[in-house]
Amino acid sequence: MKSNKKSSQIRKKKSELPFRLNLIFIIVVILLVTLIGRLAYLQIFNGSKYVADVDRTDTTVETSNVQRGEIYDSTGKVLVGNQSHQAIQYTKGVNVLSSALRSTADRLSQYLKVSTATLSTQDEADYYLAKSSNLTKVENSIKNHSEYGTKALYNLAVEKVKKTVNLSKTEQNAAKIFSLMNGAYELSTVYLKESGVSNKEVAEIGEHLSELPGVKVGTSWSRDYPQGNSIKSIAGTVSSAKVGLPSDEVNILLAQGYSRNDSVGQSYLEKEYDSILKGTKSQTRVEVSGNSTVKKEVKQYAGKKGDNLVLSINAAFQQKIQQYTRSAVTSAGGESTGGYAVVMNPNTGAVIALAGVDRNTSTGKVTDNALGTINEPIVMGSVVKGAMVSGALMDGVISPTNSTMTDQPIKLAGTSSKASWFNKTGSANMRLTASTALEVSSNSYMMQLAMKEAGFNYSSGTSLLGMKSSIFTKMRGYFEQFGLGTYTGIDIPGESSGYKGPSGESNIGKALDLSFGNYDAYTTIQVAQYISTIANGGYRIAPHVVSQIRGTNSKGGFGTVEETIQPKILNYIDDTAAEKKVVTKGLYEVVHGTNTYKTGGSLASISPGISAKTGTAETTTNGKTTVTLSLASYAPSNDPKVVVAVAMPGLGESAETNNIELAKKIYSAYWKMVQSTSTLKNPTKATTASNKTATN
Repeated sequence: MKSNKKSSQIRKKKSELPFRLNLIFIIVVILLVTLIGRLAYLQIFNGSKYVADVDRTDTTVETSNVQRGEIYDSTGKVLVGNQSHQAIQYTKGVNVLSSALRSTADRLSQYLKVSTATLSTQDEADYYLAKSSNLTKVENSIKNHSEYGTKALYNLAVEKVKKTVNLSKTEQNAAKIFSLMNGAYELSTVYLKESGVSNKEVAEIGEHLSELPGVKVGTSWSRDYPQGNSIKSIAGTVSSAKVGLPSDEVNILLAQGYSRNDSVGQSYLEKEYDSILKGTKSQTRVEVSGNSTVKKEVKQYAGKKGDNLVLSINAAFQQKIQQYTRSAVTSAGGESTGGYAVVMNPNTGAVIALAGVDRNTSTGKVTDNALGTINEPIVMGSVVKGAMVSGALMDGVISPTNSTMTDQPIKLAGTSSKASWFNKTGSANMRLTASTALEVSSNSYMMQLAMKEAGFNYSSGTSLLGMKSSIFTKMRGYFEQFGLGTYTGIDIPGESSGYKGPSGESNIGKALDLSFGNYDAYTTIQVAQYISTIANGGYRIAPHVVSQIRGTNSKGGFGTVEETIQPKILNYIDDTAAEKKVVTKGLYEVVHGTNTYKTGGSLASISPGISAKTGTAETTTNGKTTVTLSLASYAPSNDPKVVVAVAMPGLGESAETNNIELAKKIYSAYWKMVQSTSTLKNPTKATTASNKTATN
């Protein structure tokens, strides 16, 4: 029985053997097919990709920075140049281990001292753990360390070291060098020390370069300002390689091809024209062998220094106008908060000078702020009345042949009367045309225009509650056509669009204040654009401070002209020639008219003769009643070549001529320093010619 049972089991096992062999064979076949399929996938479908990866690993392009382009004034003076410095650089190799980086940093720290002011505990921990024995010791001290992945375990080690690390001064110096090296990409070059490198450091590092893989003695550049630092407020600043790309723009700039440690324009012209100023990096093809050592370096492209900007600003004139503006504000005293002036070519938009100062009302300290001309909104007062009259003409509520109204105090229910400066009580009621209303700066006339544009029939003592609040939008729309209350398009980042006061039915009375410039706030550059639009016949042109982009010649000076900035017309004022003359006649009469109440008579001494609109806004500064004195003007009246806009906020109530006296000095300097009157057509007859052509 036992024998039969045993033989039966043997027969059963023999019968199962072929099945098992077949199963093994099938599994082997499946594995072979899978392997062949994988090989086909790698070689046929993705072969080119992996070949490219190999090529990219073996041959890489190393880039290096070049000099930044310079900035010149309109006469060829260097405003922003480059100062060279001895620098210590590091080019990171391929697959460089942290331990090797630390070894190089330790050796280099014997000869190079760097600032450790920004050394963080993270940097110290990374340096400490870059030594293999330190890393192993710390990781082994972590409970259940074998349960963590490599990255997670390292992060735990860092946090542990942060709490206990205590590097010596020598080690901190090495740690900072290590941090700078470690932050570099493969085959990218970073500065370990950009400036302040001593001759001793250069000599000692030069002697030991063979022991310091990737370390080089090179050159860095920083911005300098041969004509003084005042231009920095317009030119802007450049980040250092140490700081690198701005954190709020890093992703955008990386996508544009920048490296994290690149210098980049941070503000104003340096930022606006960074793509032109930065130049093109040099490129060196580096071939690397399998063991990560460099086999061959071939310079493919030597790089190109950044192109240069030529400004429309005249540096000497700019300094003079800045000096005049500072002096005017300093002598004003009281609650004066500053002063601003813009000089511009009305036919091209070229800015010749931007001058500005701020004044601390508590201390009286005056500081330069040329950019206040583009980012400081100010309630300007009556300078805007030319735009108000133009809007009313285009709206059809008056015409060149039918514009007469009586200047009288405007009396409204529930409020005190609003009147012109010369007719507070109604004792000087007079009939005015639109041109004469500009000459005497009639507030009453402008308020009546606003009510007409709103379709409101005014009578003394009535309420404005029925007046349509859409008048705010209508008036502001006309003002914006001239550049008041909107961006001017100047090629300096950061300009303000101004300030618009609350509108709506509950503020309907403010619409009357808006009509004569005592409500919304505008920048001085907006006033300059507005008066330029009138002066050039109706073209609103974007102001610009860059006039040309030029290369660099072999001697480092001006190269060929790459681009000349052309006037950019933003819109055209679509009124008739007759309507334009109503306004230009009024602005001429402000200075040269015969009415007793003309507001700019003291400007008549300026030669060639000018056209202008003065402004006085009633304001409050530090709880005290103050005024803003402003001016919008152009010259010569018959063939405008230059506009001058001035704003001086926070002056005492008794101030009357601060704006005019500043304008006189600016015009005198302009004709002496920028443009000779000999270039004008019949300059001595400018006043007479204008008087003949500017008729109503």
